[in-house]
Amino acid sequence: MAKTSFGEEIYLRALTGKMVGELLLSEYNRVAVISPRNIICAAISAAAEAAFVAVSGGRAAHFVAEKGKIGEMMDKVKEFSPEAVVLMFGGETPIEETVELFVETLKEMADRALEAEIVFHVRIFAASGVEKAVKDEAIRDYLRDSILFLYTVDLDKGLLLYNALDVDEDGELYVEKLEEYPVTAEHAELLNRSLRDRTMSWKEINN
Repeated sequence: MAKTSFGEEIYLRALTGKMVGELLLSEYNRVAVISPRNIICAAISAAAEAAFVAVSGGRAAHFVAEKGKIGEMMDKVKEFSPEAVVLMFGGETPIEETVELFVETLKEMADRALEAEIVFHVRIFAASGVEKAVKDEAIRDYLRDSILFLYTVDLDKGLLLYNALDVDEDGELYVEKLEEYPVTAEHAELLNRSLRDRTMSWKEINN
């Protein structure tokens, strides 16, 4: 199966971000999207933000997580007072650096006791970003007290899945499917070419 071109990767993020904004964020009025400074993350974030604003009439704001500047950025997030924060961490940045930025972002959210529902992007979850973050007791306690969601994909069935995510006192993660949304044939084909040969697994526990 031919791999995707960079242009196809951007378009894939446009399709996925559109679904996230329309289907997963439409009930909120104020949404903050946080991502690293890279093109792939910016593409999916912008698509989600545009779709959210178009469907809900709400207000979105984009914030960039950069090493050494996350505390300053998080002060601006808190000032924005979002109902939901979407953590769009993935893209072409080396995953080790992305996970480090992601954990630091959650640490700053925890330190400020930011009150907002949190939506995790599949890529950072699949890269064990949340598992690594909850090793920090402050982050673990913060996430235990927060309402958490996660979106994933079912490549075989061509579905975008919206899940609840819970963290217990030991840092174990529990995923429970809430909704499933079919993607178009074009979207499914791009998802499979982009992700099929990568390690994108997670632990799913239905209570």
